[in-house]
Amino acid sequence: MLAVVAALASPHRLRIIAALATGGRNYVSQLARELGISRPLLHLHLQKLEDAGLVISRLELSKDGKALNYFEVRSFDLEFTPAVIAEAAKTLATTKLEP
Repeated sequence: MLAVVAALASPHRLRIIAALATGGRNYVSQLARELGISRPLLHLHLQKLEDAGLVISRLELSKDGKALNYFEVRSFDLEFTPAVIAEAAKTLATTKLEP
């Protein structure tokens, strides 16, 4: 849950998900142009989204032999209620704070 919340806490990452959700799967260079951000910055954000399980990537070869890394949104449905958060909190490691 923390990885998902952290991944969604960025306006850039929200825009990436919105672009992929409305436009379908896309490769990095084209997506960077559409969003107006650099490819290295886009890669960082896509990695965070992929680590959280919100997007998936697939490397494919184009007709001219170029390797294109396509990304698409995974289907997800999130519900954050006090009960869901309380249940998730049980899985967190506890550390004793020394005075």
